[in-house]
Amino acid sequence: MKPQLFAHPFSAYCQKVIIALYENDTPFELRLLDQKTPEIVAEWSALWPLKRMPVLKDGDETVLESTIIIEYLALNHPGPVRLVPSDANTALKTRMMDRFFDNYVMTPMQKVVFNQIRAEADRDPTGVKEAKAMLDNAYAWLDGAIAKSEWAAGDQFSLADCAAAPSLFYADWVHPIPEKLENTRAYRARLLARPSFARAVDEARPYRSYFPLGAPDRD
Repeated sequence: MKPQLFAHPFSAYCQKVIIALYENDTPFELRLLDQKTPEIVAEWSALWPLKRMPVLKDGDETVLESTIIIEYLALNHPGPVRLVPSDANTALKTRMMDRFFDNYVMTPMQKVVFNQIRAEADRDPTGVKEAKAMLDNAYAWLDGAIAKSEWAAGDQFSLADCAAAPSLFYADWVHPIPEKLENTRAYRARLLARPSFARAVDEARPYRSYFPLGAPDRD
C-alpha cells in the first residue's frame, strides 16, 4: 500500500515533502486537503487534531512535521537520492541548513502572509517590519553560505534544499531578494530548475489566486 500524504500543493511545507517524494520517484497517494474534500479534511483532523499539514500515513504509522516525514522516507522508502547524507558531519550541516530555512526564511515569510489574511484592524505592521528585517538578514547570510557550493549543504541535493526551495520561492514573492545578493538569487534559480521542484511549482499554479498578497507574474 502506498503512503498517503495529506497535503495541499500550494502549501510551502507540503511542497517540501513533495519534492523529496519526487526526487526518488516514491509512489504515494495525495490526499488533497481542500474545501471540496471535507471527508479527507475530517480524516486528517482525526489523525492530527492540531490540523497542521503535511501528514504522512504509511500503514499503521502516522508521521508529522515536514522534516521528520523526509527523514522517515529516507529510512523506510529509500531511493537513489540520499537526502540525509550518511556522513555524520555532513548530515549535521544538512539538518542545520534545514532549520535555517524553516526558522529564518519560512517563518518570517509566513508571518507577512498571515498578517495579510487578518482583518485590517488586527494587522501588525511592526511584526511585518520585523519579519522583513529577518528575511533581509537571512538572505544576506545565505549569500555567503552558498557562495562556494551548488546546494545548501554541499555538492549534493539534500533535505536542506527541499526546505530551501519553497521557502525562498515564496519569500521572494513577499520580500524580494536584493539584486546585489547574486549567490542567493542564483541558488533560488537553481532550485526552480530542479525537476522535482519545477514539477511541484507547476502543480501548484492553479492555486495562485489563493496567495493573499497577489502572486507576481513570474516564476
